[in-house]
Amino acid sequence: MQTDDKSNPQHYKNHVTPIDIIEMYELNFSLGNVIKYVLRAGKKEGETDLDDLKKALWYLQREINFRQRECFKDRT
Repeated sequence: MQTDDKSNPQHYKNHVTPIDIIEMYELNFSLGNVIKYVLRAGKKEGETDLDDLKKALWYLQREINFRQRECFKDRT
């Protein structure tokens, strides 16, 4: 088994890293995780693409729920 360098893991080699995109677009934690899990889907050893896509969906739904609550607060 190959050991990943935590700052530059194997499943992000030869690509723009999620942290680059997250910082470029100034994404919050939830949206940053959506990007991270979508980009690594099916590439990380021991994780299936479906596992990562479900994680991305979980974070996206969390962000949607947060924005809906904020929108509701603004109306009251």
